[in-house]
Amino acid sequence: MPYLLLVLTTLFWAGNFVLARAIHLDLQPFTLAFLRWTLALLIIAPWWLGRAWRLRQVLRDNLPLLTVQGILGVGCFNTLVYFGVQHTQASNAMLMQSAVPVVILLLGALFLREPASPRQWLGVALSLGGVLVLVSRGSLEVMAAFDFNRGDLWIFLAMLSWSLYTLSLRWKPAALDGFTFFGFSVLVGVVVLFPFMLWEQGGSTAFKLTEPFVWTVIYMAIFPSILSFLFWNYGVERLGAATAGLFIHLMPMFGLLLATVFLGERLGWYHLTGVLLIFSGLYIAILAQSLRRLRKSV
Repeated sequence: MPYLLLVLTTLFWAGNFVLARAIHLDLQPFTLAFLRWTLALLIIAPWWLGRAWRLRQVLRDNLPLLTVQGILGVGCFNTLVYFGVQHTQASNAMLMQSAVPVVILLLGALFLREPASPRQWLGVALSLGGVLVLVSRGSLEVMAAFDFNRGDLWIFLAMLSWSLYTLSLRWKPAALDGFTFFGFSVLVGVVVLFPFMLWEQGGSTAFKLTEPFVWTVIYMAIFPSILSFLFWNYGVERLGAATAGLFIHLMPMFGLLLATVFLGERLGWYHLTGVLLIFSGLYIAILAQSLRRLRKSV
């Protein structure tokens, strides 16, 4: 069962990207993000409010950190993705996101002084090279002119946001359980997104919502938000974080399949080259990390 739930988690996450791209002509990024997380918050509220009240002192004592984490993980990440898919293919966005583990490794080494071996730096270089191939569409002229698709640049900012959020989790208060932490992050995201949503709507809350937009919000609130969170936690609890983390690499595969079938996106040679470089870098970096842990345990 945990294996199936982890597979479904990555499928739901991939669907988030593909659906956002599918409605990109009607997409209002701040509005979509606000409505998605507001609906998610309303759904979990009956179970979350009591926990939050019991842990109110912990929340109060760690308010600055928890606020930053909520902004990065909920307020920024998906909103930047929604901006990105207005101008780039869902397949591009998905493949770029698969490089997040090496971005986390890079930021950890640069700013937190976490040691990285030469093999890990090689993995970082290969994966970031794959991202560069994707955002430049394999064009040397684009690389030389630094004239990248702005959608891919939004996706890159989303990668940075999620990487910073992930690194910040090491400081999450131990007294705060995962569900309460998730709910508070959603609350922060909703509060932060509200004024931007109003600005996007011209100061009005009378949303002009099409039927596809409404169903997209419902899907995003339930599947990649709440259910994926519950499934992911269950999988980590049963199989361990290291094993569960491997399932994230299914996300680009699902994303490419969904984008090809439902959006009619065509894969170019640069997609294949980019994914080869990204996954080669991931493999080398993860292998180096595993070898280091093995040496320490001997």
